[in-house]
Amino acid sequence: MKVALQFVAMGLIWGASFLFMKIALDGVSFGQVAWARLVFGAITLGVIVLVMRSRLPREPIVWLHFTVVAITYCVVPFLLFAWAEQYVSSSLASIYNAVTPITTAILVTVAFRVEKLNRDQVLGVLIGVVGVVVVVGPWSVAALTGSLWGQLACLGAVTCYGFSFGYIRRFISHRAIPATTTAFLNIGIAAVIMLVLTPFVALGPITFSWPVLLSLLALGMLGTGVVYIWNMNVLRAWGPTATSGVTYVTPVVGVALGILVLGEHLSWNEPVGALIVIAGILLTQQRVRIFSRRQAELVGQRSA
Repeated sequence: MKVALQFVAMGLIWGASFLFMKIALDGVSFGQVAWARLVFGAITLGVIVLVMRSRLPREPIVWLHFTVVAITYCVVPFLLFAWAEQYVSSSLASIYNAVTPITTAILVTVAFRVEKLNRDQVLGVLIGVVGVVVVVGPWSVAALTGSLWGQLACLGAVTCYGFSFGYIRRFISHRAIPATTTAFLNIGIAAVIMLVLTPFVALGPITFSWPVLLSLLALGMLGTGVVYIWNMNVLRAWGPTATSGVTYVTPVVGVALGILVLGEHLSWNEPVGALIVIAGILLTQQRVRIFSRRQAELVGQRSA
């Protein structure tokens, strides 16, 4: 029951993160959004690590691997999503976040070669790509404006996520590092990088308001802090396939909040493209099978 509640909370908070970013952008720059998100998240996780007295790894190579992950899983995608939401709705950004399993499937196979896709998964990737094209809507006049660059930034962010998952699978997953420590190293190192980059990304005017401040705190302490530990707990209890089901929850929450709270509107192609992407994800994660099921049926008929 506890794990199930953590799973639901993950979907709600990560889905709401796109709303929090949109609200925060009313008072701060996109760089300040990413900066606050990582710093507040690192402080939260640091307190948890101190209370739990978790040990940090000593091997320099482990710190190097986590630095790579911090850049590709946190610094770059957080900046890209925050920048993108200046030009696209929070609803659309949450839809693009759902493309992560597709980019992950491609990169773990092509770049890291830690997995090999079967025919169902290859079909799923192709369908997912078609879904992305439908979401982008290249036939639309808006594609010639800033909206296109915002959507490309979202795609860049989820590509970074896909790279990070492959890198973690290749270089970190086999190491016996506790979930809390893993989360703290990812966010903590990323926060240090952002602190170093402060003169370039975080300096600038700030328009204070309670909604902006509360959004930044929620984005950092919850969306980039506590939820990362919940994610590790669910992953260990349910496994990667079941845990990845949160991918279906976050865009629903993100779109619902964008429409209800911000009054955003979706074009017909965006939800249609999202459904196509989800169909591709179902095949990629082998929750639905076509070729392998047919092959099993043929084997059964031959045996009979």
